[in-house]
Amino acid sequence: MNWFIIAMTFIGVNLDFFFILLFLLKKYRLRDVILGYLIGVLLLVTASYFVGKILAILMPEWLLGILGVLPIWMAIHDNDEDSNQAERKSPVLTVLITYLAVCSGCNLSIFLPILTGVSLVHFGEVLLFVAVFTVIIVILLKVIGEIPVVNGFMTKYSEILMKIVYIGVGLYVFWDSGLITHLIGLL
Repeated sequence: MNWFIIAMTFIGVNLDFFFILLFLLKKYRLRDVILGYLIGVLLLVTASYFVGKILAILMPEWLLGILGVLPIWMAIHDNDEDSNQAERKSPVLTVLITYLAVCSGCNLSIFLPILTGVSLVHFGEVLLFVAVFTVIIVILLKVIGEIPVVNGFMTKYSEILMKIVYIGVGLYVFWDSGLITHLIGLL
């Protein structure tokens, strides 16, 4: 098992989401962000291991591009709700859904070939490694987000920047998955 490859793969497929995590950490408690992100990461890595080959056969990558609608919808959706409605929303669920919407296609397609030859025992070790790595990264991002310059910038611009990032990520998912190319090819 090459732990360096696992670590670099994790960083590579989650790099864009690290920026989004800065916004989520500004909005929600550290524990909620860690839990939502951790559940999402473990779900996607597990799906890559157990169901990845089946998904590759049944669903071409371009079809996963439809998931790009989710971050765009989240950006356009009005976040200025009354406080009673906001209190009923689960921050853990919000982080989880955001992560799945943004990172499903990349995680499934990148982790699949890496985990193909891994035994079940080694897969358990991979899950543990990824879980610990996930927690460490979120804590590091929390520290970075509290640097006065970064904190001031995030306080002032986080809402609008998050919307821009979500729309950009959604459009990127459309493009990167091959959905746009596939749709153009149908014309």
